[in-house]
Amino acid sequence: MIRMKLAAVLAAVILFLAPGASTWAAADDRPAADAKAAAIKEMKSTADALPIPAFARGWKAEGPVRLFDKDNLFDHIDGEAELYMPYGFAELAAVTYINAANADLAVVADVYRMGSLLDAFGIYSNYRRSDDTTAVKVGAEGFVSSAQLLFYQDRYFVRLSVSGADKLDQEILTGLARDISRRLPPSAAKPRELEAFALQGVIPKSERYIAKSLLGYAFFRRGIVAEALLSGERIQVFAVIEDSEAAARKALGEYLAYLGKPNDKGIGEGGFVAAADPLFGKVIVGRRGKHLIGAIRFKDEQAARSLAEALQKRVVDVSGP
Repeated sequence: MIRMKLAAVLAAVILFLAPGASTWAAADDRPAADAKAAAIKEMKSTADALPIPAFARGWKAEGPVRLFDKDNLFDHIDGEAELYMPYGFAELAAVTYINAANADLAVVADVYRMGSLLDAFGIYSNYRRSDDTTAVKVGAEGFVSSAQLLFYQDRYFVRLSVSGADKLDQEILTGLARDISRRLPPSAAKPRELEAFALQGVIPKSERYIAKSLLGYAFFRRGIVAEALLSGERIQVFAVIEDSEAAARKALGEYLAYLGKPNDKGIGEGGFVAAADPLFGKVIVGRRGKHLIGAIRFKDEQAARSLAEALQKRVVDVSGP
């Protein structure tokens, strides 16, 4: 009954479009003031982000918005659901839009409410790639390919996927993405933690936030890893994020013991230890406050150390000791 009432309310909402986007205009444009007020208004349900009954002429929702929580997310994305849980997954709103001219052609729209802005970025960064995608100006960051569009905004991660065809006009996906973006909390902010990786040598948009077991190690609870190029050599730098200095010291001690260097656990604040990791080869790692900073997969230790030191300073400047 509640879902039916919600669908009825949403059915009365007409798509508002910015000037120049008349291709996506519904029968009656909603006034700009109303659209702005709707965006600023706190969302009571993730379902509010999805346009119902249609997002454009010829694209109508197959049915009401479906909601999923932690208990039944696997019903919608079986095989991927576990990926979302460490990122504070709270709710998914999903709907399928069917093309009026071709009933086999559809766009599946998924809006995930995650634990935080950093968590939403984390999920997004797991899918981000640089091979066949094009950046799209929607939300904090997004990309579009021939058959999907992904972006994140505030604590929400949005995934649009084409069904029934190998590709679809990107303007269709972009139009739907912008409509959804207008219904989400109005923010283009990126996680502050990413600012630390704005360093010469670090490859832009290579950062990934891993919410559980950074580098595959349980003692690195969570953190950020990024690709870097040093004199033609591709390496990785990382920052482990802990809740306290004591927790960071404990994580460092466990890692050094794993590397066979337990006597180096008393390394001074800001210092680095060089060792050999059985999975990643050469590694340098150090602690500053509640963060561990390091580099892996390198040959030139001095160059890697210089970049790790620069990252360590930036982490402290951005997040505090």
